[in-house]
Amino acid sequence: MDIIEILKDDYQRFPVNQTYEIYAPNVYFKDPVNEFRGIKRYQEMITFMGTWFKEIKMDLHDIHQKENIIYTQWTLHWTTPVPWQPRISIPGRSELTLDDNHLIVSHVDYWNCSRWDVVKQHLSS
Repeated sequence: MDIIEILKDDYQRFPVNQTYEIYAPNVYFKDPVNEFRGIKRYQEMITFMGTWFKEIKMDLHDIHQKENIIYTQWTLHWTTPVPWQPRISIPGRSELTLDDNHLIVSHVDYWNCSRWDVVKQHLSS
């Protein structure tokens, strides 16, 4: 199966049953709150999200590949498990760099909002 199709499927069912085989063992990951290397840490982060947050939904708006980089645009939604149950929405994009074996060696997420904007969503609900 084509890596683009695999990623589309993964986004649709995120964070459940992700296809970790498409990532290199020492994959680099960075977003506005995390930065690390290794598929084990990546799996732990996804598992934490799936365990802690409720009603997670990842809307994929665009995905395309230019040479060895896959670009995605998305919006991540979840409900935070606090008494007032705020519904959080983070629009963003990802750049996934592939190696010669077509494995993802770098996954960098960019948010189209600040970390403070995300905090404020928790306070305004």
